[in-house]
Amino acid sequence: MHNYQDLIRIFNNCFFEKYNTLLVKGLEEPIYLPEDDTRPHNELHFAHGFFASALHESAHWLIAGEKRRKLVDFGYWYAPDGRSAEQQDQFQSVEIKPQAIEWILSNATGFRFRISIDNLNGPETNSDNFKKSVYQQVKIYCEQGLPVRADCFRLALCEFYGTIIQLKIEDFDIQSI
Repeated sequence: MHNYQDLIRIFNNCFFEKYNTLLVKGLEEPIYLPEDDTRPHNELHFAHGFFASALHESAHWLIAGEKRRKLVDFGYWYAPDGRSAEQQDQFQSVEIKPQAIEWILSNATGFRFRISIDNLNGPETNSDNFKKSVYQQVKIYCEQGLPVRADCFRLALCEFYGTIIQLKIEDFDIQSI
C-alpha cells in the first residue's frame, strides 16, 4: 500500500515541470543536489527506498526557499549520529518544521509518522519537548495553512490515497508519535 515509487511519481508530477526537481531513490544518506554543469535537473535523494525517508526529504524541499534550493543539501550542516547535546539541540531546532510537514504528509498517505531524534549514539535528550514543538508547528500549519508547494503535494497525496483533504488539528494525536 505504501510504495516509494508512488511518492516519486506524485512528487515528480507535481514539481518536475515547474521546478525542474526530481525525487530519487538514493542509497545510504539522503542528499539534495541542485542542477549544475553535470546534472540538468535538481535531485532530491532519499535513503534506501524508505517511504518515510522520501516523505521527510520531500518536507525539507517543500519548505526550502529559492536560494536554499540552489545549494547542496540546502546549505544545512549535518553532524552524524553521536551528536553532543548542544549539536542535538541545534538539529532539533531546524527539524521542527520539516518534521511537522512530514507528519502532515504521512497523514495524507495514511502512513504512521514517527518523530525522528536521529541521534541513537549521542547523549540522552528530552524528546517530549521536541514532540511538543513539532505538534505546535502542525497546529500552526492547520490554523494558518501550509506553504504552497507543501499544500500542493499534500493534496496530490490525499487524492491518490483517498484520504481526507481538509487539514485540521483533530487529525493529529501527539500521543501517537
